[in-house]
Amino acid sequence: MSLSRRLSIAPMLDWTDRHCRYFHRQLSQHALLYTEMVTTGAILFGKGDYLQFNELEQPVAVQLGGSDPVDLAKCAKIAAERGYSEINLNVGCPSDRVQKGRFGACLMEEPKLVAECVDAMKQVADIPVTVKHRIGIDEHESYAFMTDFVGEVNQAGCDVFIVHARKAWLQGLSPKQNREVPPLDYERVYQLKKDFNHCHISINGGVMTLAQALEHLEHVDGVMMGRAAYQNPYLLAEADALIFGQETERRSRADIVQAMLPYMEAQISEGARLNSIIRHMLGLYQAVPGARAWRRYLSENARGEGKTIQVVEQAMALVYD
Repeated sequence: MSLSRRLSIAPMLDWTDRHCRYFHRQLSQHALLYTEMVTTGAILFGKGDYLQFNELEQPVAVQLGGSDPVDLAKCAKIAAERGYSEINLNVGCPSDRVQKGRFGACLMEEPKLVAECVDAMKQVADIPVTVKHRIGIDEHESYAFMTDFVGEVNQAGCDVFIVHARKAWLQGLSPKQNREVPPLDYERVYQLKKDFNHCHISINGGVMTLAQALEHLEHVDGVMMGRAAYQNPYLLAEADALIFGQETERRSRADIVQAMLPYMEAQISEGARLNSIIRHMLGLYQAVPGARAWRRYLSENARGEGKTIQVVEQAMALVYD
């Protein structure tokens, strides 16, 4: 199994775009990064390049949203040819829009279909195909419901499961509310690892620190962090040493910003706006004197056309690292 799966950064819609991933890679060389969820329809019929990424982001996985084995196979083939390290199928998102497209968490009720999707993707892609799912959905909250799902999909050749340790409510709760309700059940994921010891099991949900990640790693193979890593990204600066055992010198926040400046210049020259990059970096100086001034200055001055890295350099003068 890939060492990078010991710690991964969750796919987060509107957050983990290519600029965010390039930034996170400056903080950790080893954590596995994920794209936002990309639907098969967007890839096959959309006008934009939804699979664009920088080779320096590697290792990076693409998360697909869909339920048609033929379309997923087409997208998996494209993703593999584009150079992604992994293809992940979203069986965890509870939003109404996703349900209408017949993918996301609702697919836990259709393990045979998910198995068909996995098999179809594995037939055309020579990279790992993985599944991210919940511990249950709606009234289906028994442990057996989850193990039946995992067992069926495992037989189709998937041996990597990322488990969000919270049941999904498909009716009555927004995706935002579903991040807090119902309660997390880590023990259920630990038990899944015991019962499927031959599989790689990563745990997701509510992991706020690397210390918590290390505690989980005593029971499972990997940890996926989400909002905590996005909102306080500098915690990733210790990940290579603490999680991966690599004796690398931790870079300062200023070093990280300096490393991003050439990237920003290159992207701006290609038409990107400064704010589309810097918005992912607003939390870099969290808990550092001047952090609020950093966020406010960038929020007020990085928007609009014609903004250059001079805005970032001026913001750096407001913080003490």
